[in-house]
Amino acid sequence: MTRFDIIIAGAGPAGLSFARSLAGTGLKIALVEKLPEKVLADPPVDGRDIALTHFSARLLKELDVWPRFPDGSISNIREARVLDGTSSYFLRFDHRETDKETLGYLVSNHLIRKALYEALARFSNVKLIAGVEVVSVTTGAAGGSVRLSDGQALEASLIVAADSRFSTIRRNMGIAASMRDFGRVAVVCQMEHKRPHDDIAYECFHYEQTLAVLPLAGNTSSIVITLPAAASQAIMNMDEAAFNRDIQDRFAGRLGAMKLVGKRYSYPLVAVFANQFMATRFAVIGDAAVGMHPVTAHGFNLGLRGQNTLAGEIRSAHERQIDIGVSQVLERYQRKHRLAALPLYLATNAIVKLYTDESLPAKILRSALLRLGNFVRPARLAIIRQLTESHL
Repeated sequence: MTRFDIIIAGAGPAGLSFARSLAGTGLKIALVEKLPEKVLADPPVDGRDIALTHFSARLLKELDVWPRFPDGSISNIREARVLDGTSSYFLRFDHRETDKETLGYLVSNHLIRKALYEALARFSNVKLIAGVEVVSVTTGAAGGSVRLSDGQALEASLIVAADSRFSTIRRNMGIAASMRDFGRVAVVCQMEHKRPHDDIAYECFHYEQTLAVLPLAGNTSSIVITLPAAASQAIMNMDEAAFNRDIQDRFAGRLGAMKLVGKRYSYPLVAVFANQFMATRFAVIGDAAVGMHPVTAHGFNLGLRGQNTLAGEIRSAHERQIDIGVSQVLERYQRKHRLAALPLYLATNAIVKLYTDESLPAKILRSALLRLGNFVRPARLAIIRQLTESHL
């Protein structure tokens, strides 16, 4: 049985960033991932463009990830507009009300994963075990162990699950999770358009559906359509010309003629919140801890924050020569991350509920909230601080 200090199950963004956060500590880390290493080194395009807050950008710079993004791949969000129904009225968030040059940034998910892999590759204390997965995990007072699908057995002081919101390891450890299946699917793609977007992001709450249009480099935008699962297949199966017209009409022609670039991708929308973020010698991070609805664009950012919180507690314990896997260390992580995550999770779900409710009172309330947000500046600035994770 091979011995490590930490075993991380899952080399998605949360697992990779967590390993990178601890790469300079000298701790012996195993990073287990079922995908082959060649896929981690050069991830395929998956259609997702990630909105990054100022806090996330700072962390990615500290981890030597930000400089690895290709030239021109970081897009700015300087303004955001929220629209309701068919009304042209919108709630506006503008970077000029802050001390920042942008509200946030957009980077494609596959580029983030590639840069994380590259930033981690030079560290000898992190061993990547790719092409296999964890099939069982046990923990006790003295440590934990895992068995891999190829028969390997590993043991460590701490086991960390970063294996998606449907984490089998979390379930095997007896940690239940609250799940909310929204019955909706997100269809994502990129589109070129005739008119410039002026670095403005749009969130359009149409009846039964939403449309996000997020500014990328040049006259290109990232498109996110959320709609009932039963209707999503029709969108995926539309011929390209019909799809172009459909999105152009949904967006009321604001950007002129629109044209699909590349493929369309679809993802079911299920929110998850683990009842506990820790157990004996065990912790969950990323989507295994909290999986968010994309409407507030906080999923990746929250995962990055959570791994940073756990890594900080581990570094502190290691420097003081305290066992990194003891409950006191993990409880501090759980307390801090739940405090950061739970309000966001509940608020996001409440927004989704309000903006998918087609009753007359809900429509009146939505319209009133948009106007209130524009006229009450302290409330608007508070929302900007929350959404961008910046200090004004």
